[in-house]
Amino acid sequence: MTTSPIELIAAALFAVAIVHTFSTKWFEHLAHAQPRHAGLWHLLGEVEIVFGFWAMVLVLALFAIDGKTTATAYVDSRNFTEPLFVFAIMVIAATRPILQASMLAVHATARLLPLPGGMGYFLVVMTAVPLLGSFITEPAAMTLAALILSSRFFSQPISERMKYATLGVLFVNISIGGTLTPFAAPPVLMVAGTWGWDMAFMLSTFGWKAAVAVVVNAVGLTLLFRRELAALPPPEAGGARLTVPLSLVVVHLLFLVGVVVFAHHPAVFMGLFLFFLGISHAYERHQDRLILREGLLVAFFLAGLVVLGGMQQWWLKPVLLGMSSEAVFFGATALTAFTDNAALTYLGSLVPGLSDEFKVALVAGAVTGGGLTVIANAPNPAGMAILRSHFDDGAVHPLGLLLAALPATVVAAVALHWL
Repeated sequence: MTTSPIELIAAALFAVAIVHTFSTKWFEHLAHAQPRHAGLWHLLGEVEIVFGFWAMVLVLALFAIDGKTTATAYVDSRNFTEPLFVFAIMVIAATRPILQASMLAVHATARLLPLPGGMGYFLVVMTAVPLLGSFITEPAAMTLAALILSSRFFSQPISERMKYATLGVLFVNISIGGTLTPFAAPPVLMVAGTWGWDMAFMLSTFGWKAAVAVVVNAVGLTLLFRRELAALPPPEAGGARLTVPLSLVVVHLLFLVGVVVFAHHPAVFMGLFLFFLGISHAYERHQDRLILREGLLVAFFLAGLVVLGGMQQWWLKPVLLGMSSEAVFFGATALTAFTDNAALTYLGSLVPGLSDEFKVALVAGAVTGGGLTVIANAPNPAGMAILRSHFDDGAVHPLGLLLAALPATVVAAVALHWL
């Protein structure tokens, strides 16, 4: 099959966008060095802007080369359900009633662990919340974990090394922690219906292995930074308590559940979200600022990935399907660092006649590599948007994230491929 000029342009723009994600820290430096154009450099330094920006360039190229009809038809053919879902779930999960209830549960659990300082609290956040993502979805778990880490740990005087290590482990644990069920992890969602994977299959094939890896990663990280964590105030000093009415917490949880249940029906869950905004405004005294800006930026990032990624099948598909069942695990793990892991599994779901071993290896590899870069897994931009202000210059260096996530990725690989 002949590759069209626009497909070549799309591949080139995709490569440029990836390079751009590795250059955001440089743009932030330019913003400080050249204050006259600081606004532009800050814009280009926003990692959530990158794929949306280059997707816009692709659409303009489509207009120029193939005309308005082809360009609009291509954009209309893209499925933007996931960006809309992540936006809605991220905003709801970050509200004061949900966050306070979550922190209260973490606080109570942490008090049961005989560990000094903030060690117990940290261990519970890095273990329980990612596994909770199998039930409330990975984007919601990422949002909750990032907000708790931001207020409880990243706001404390901890080292930059610990921040990177925590972010890397968080991304990996969220990516694999959503595999206990067939509806919570984006790469699993793409194939579960087509391949007939139910709850029992997920628990027996992926879930227990992922849980082992999540615990090992969290315990290893806690032990590595035990001195810094032990020096932080213990849970009792945090004074976690519920200051909003219990009825309002229940209402927010119902909205959260409603959005999750109707995750494949954007007209329904966005309707619920708009209703939620009305309730939030009516009880504004029990709310903090809604993270609408952060949510929109993350949705913009994912929408850009949908637009750009839709024209990468011509090279991704043959690369992926040219591998054996054994090689596809490592190939998918590596490829996930450069494209959304749900896109990889979606391509696999389009091919008939794949062996069961190939299917399992493809998904296992996709979730294993989900923490290596910000684009590897759909919830990652949500965590990045919440935590990056705590890093030097307000930017996370992609190479630093990659190196920080590698040890946890190796643990995940061992658990999902060899256990």
